[in-house]
Amino acid sequence: MNKFIFPIYRVLVPKPLRTVILKKTLRNNILKHFASIPDNEINGEQKEVLEYLQNNTIRIFPYSFHDNYSPDKIEVIYDRENKMRYVMQEGKRLYFKKRWKEKRIRRAYCDLIREQDLKSPHRYLTDSFTVEKNDVLADIGAAEGNFSLAVVDKVKKIYIFEYDQEWTDALRVTFAPWSEKVEIINKYVSTHNDTSHIRFDTFYNERKDITFLKIDVDGAESEVLGSCNEVFNTRESFKIALCTYHKNNDEKEFIKLLNGYGFSITPSRGYMINYYDKKMKAPYLRRGLIRATR
Repeated sequence: MNKFIFPIYRVLVPKPLRTVILKKTLRNNILKHFASIPDNEINGEQKEVLEYLQNNTIRIFPYSFHDNYSPDKIEVIYDRENKMRYVMQEGKRLYFKKRWKEKRIRRAYCDLIREQDLKSPHRYLTDSFTVEKNDVLADIGAAEGNFSLAVVDKVKKIYIFEYDQEWTDALRVTFAPWSEKVEIINKYVSTHNDTSHIRFDTFYNERKDITFLKIDVDGAESEVLGSCNEVFNTRESFKIALCTYHKNNDEKEFIKLLNGYGFSITPSRGYMINYYDKKMKAPYLRRGLIRATR
């Protein structure tokens, strides 16, 4: 769309309608793109998504498991003492931002549990790629902290990296019962050190105990990896769950980078359609994450 027309379009067309138009256009573009490719060059997982799109609208997770989750089934509880709302996750309280109302929390938590479905391309762990009792986890880009909460009883220690103050306030309440093994670092992991950023190399060199990295930082994954040069060069053993769906070339670039450091890579099964990214281009379908071991 013309850059001069787009601002007018945003003003005149309500966001819900813009989203409908975006999804319809993107769906057509995906189907058209793959229709131009010889059938023997389309893999089975891509064909599964294309079959889904023939009869369904665009979704982040273009699979039938999407419909197994509903915000209406999620109970949100108000904690009067902390003046925050929470949901129960496997018998543990997961708190949300203080200003968030019930409807937003239900919607957000529905997305969180959907993305960790057994069939989800965004699922961090598998039966063969998981945390162990002696693992020390660095949860980089924790937000709500649902992943750390899911494994808090299974690991030795957790370092949670989250800069958003509203989230860190909620995280401190969520992990209060495990304060002896969970440390919250209110900084971005980035390629430099200052009051709001820290290189992972810097943090690791002060402790040298981290064995598992989960990295999900809304498109800043390359900056996190760029702060790990010294750590990866040590050739220490690591497991990494690294999101690759935020940008077009992340999967290819991250695999090349980590292979260079001696990691073995396994992509998650299936694809995501990150229609929030305005820079999407063919082939449109992106792996949710890669799992790396060394």
